[in-house]
Amino acid sequence: MNMAEMLKWLGQQYRHQSLKRGPRVVAIGGGTGLPVLLRGLKQYTENLTAIVTVADDGGSSGRLRGEFGILPPGDIRNCLVALAETETLMDQLFHYRFGQGDGLAGHNLGNLLLTALADISGDFQTAIQEASKVLKVHGQVLPSTLKQVVLNAELRDGTAICGESRISQAEQPIRRVFLTPEECAPVPEALAAISGADLILLGPGSLFTSVLPILLVGEIAAAVKHSPAVKCYLCNIMTQPGETTGFKASDHLRAIYQHAGAGWIDYVLVNTRKIAPEKQEKYALQGAVPVAVDDQGLYRLGVRLIRADVLEDGAWVRHDPRKLARAVMNLLGKR
Repeated sequence: MNMAEMLKWLGQQYRHQSLKRGPRVVAIGGGTGLPVLLRGLKQYTENLTAIVTVADDGGSSGRLRGEFGILPPGDIRNCLVALAETETLMDQLFHYRFGQGDGLAGHNLGNLLLTALADISGDFQTAIQEASKVLKVHGQVLPSTLKQVVLNAELRDGTAICGESRISQAEQPIRRVFLTPEECAPVPEALAAISGADLILLGPGSLFTSVLPILLVGEIAAAVKHSPAVKCYLCNIMTQPGETTGFKASDHLRAIYQHAGAGWIDYVLVNTRKIAPEKQEKYALQGAVPVAVDDQGLYRLGVRLIRADVLEDGAWVRHDPRKLARAVMNLLGKR
C-alpha cells in the first residue's frame, strides 16, 4: 500500500468511526419521500432507523402481498437501497423492474428477493436483516408492524374507501384514515429506536398514505409523543391530488394532530426556493400546486417554522437529499 492509498484508507476509517458516533435519528414514512431523506442522512450518521409503512396494496408489492401473504416489500426495499453503503450492481438489481414475462412483468427484482428471503427464513423481519447485510446498509429499516393491515379512509361526504392504492384517487377530501385491524402491535425495535432518538422526522411523503399509517399504530404514536427527541415534520413541496388538494402547510399538521393527538411536534420544515413557472405549469396539469406556507396558521398550532432551500435541481419538483439532511441536522443545535 503506497502513501496515497494509506491516506485514503485512514480517511475512510476516520469517517466510519465518526458516523458510528453520529446522532440517533428516526425517520418515519414511506413512498418515494423517505428514501430521499435517508440518502442524505447517511452522510451524517450510521445511527439511523427508518420506520416504514406496511399498508401498500398496489403494484408489485400488492401482488406479492396477495399471493404470498407477506408484508408489502416495495417501500422497505427502497429504504434499504437508500441506506446502502455505495451505489453498486446489487443496488441496481434491487431496483430492477421486469418489463415483460408471464407473471414477471411489473415485478421488481428486489421485491422478489425479499419475498424469497422471507420464505427461506420464515420471517419477514429476518429477510430485511439479511438483505441489509447484502447491501451493507448503514442503519436499520423496520416495518411499523408485522400485522397484515389494511388502510381505510372516510371521505368528507361519508364515502368509505378500502385500500391504500384507492385512497390516493379519492375524488372527495379525506376526513380521516384508519387501519383494520385497529389494534396492531408495533415492532419492538421501532419502539426502542424512538425512545433513544435524538431526532425524529416525519415525512416527506404522502400525508395520508405514507406518514399517517405509521402513527395509526397506537404504541408508535404514543412513543413518538413521549420521546424527548427533537421532532420535525418535513412538509411536502407540492400538494398531492386526491390526498392534499388545497392543503396549506398548517393543514398537513392539523391532519397529523387530528389522528395522533396535538401539541407534540416542535418544528415544521418548508422549502423556500421558488419553483420555476414551467415546472408549476406541468404539475398544474395534474392538479398539483406548491404547498402554501401560512405562518400564522402554523404558529397557532404551537410549532416553530424552519425555512430552507431543499429543492432539487432537475425536471421534477423533489427534495434534494443533501440539502434536506443538512437542514434537519441543524435542528439538533437548536434543542
